[in-house]
Formats: sequence, C-alpha cells, structure tokens
Amino acid sequence: MENNDQSELIKLVKLAKNGDLEAQYNLAVCYMDGIKIQKNEKKAFEWYLKSAENGYAMAQSNLGHYFQYGKGTAKNEEKAFEWYTKSANAGCALGQCNLGY
Repeated sequence: MENNDQSELIKLVKLAKNGDLEAQYNLAVCYMDGIKIQKNEKKAFEWYLKSAENGYAMAQSNLGHYFQYGKGTAKNEEKAFEWYTKSANAGCALGQCNLGY
C-alpha cells in the first residue's frame, strides 16, 4: 500500500469510528471489495450494520444483501427484508429494487 493510500485509509477509519455514517459505509465498501485493505466480509458487515443502524439508506440496502446471501453473517431472509424495507422507505432506489425482488 502506498503512503497516500495508507493515510487516506487512516482518515477514513478515524471518521468511521467517530460516527460518520458515510465514512462507515465507505469503509464497509473497502472491506467488501478489498480496496486499500484486505477483503473481509465480516468486517464489511459490521461497518454496514453501524451505518445502517444510524439511518444510512445505502448501507441498509447493502446490509439487506448481506443478510439475504449470508455474507459476513448468517443467512436471514427476514432480516434482509427488514433492511431492504428500511432502505426503500428512506428513498433509496437500490433498496426499492432489492425489496421488489
């Protein structure tokens, strides 16, 4: 990892730990896709959960996906439905699409 990448990741982690919902979501994406950090579905799930619980609609949709397919957590279609519904009700188009499926 280049120094610039490392410093960006450190800033992102600090923001996420301080409760920034978008930073929590972005950190989850980094863990999900292995961007600037080792891929880790469980940690991605944990950061999506923090962001989703605090109302970030895209995180709610992605959390629904994690529950639906058992990524980083046990598969639970009821919880997936609940999170897709929260995301859809918040106006997230992806959440609405996932809920429709």
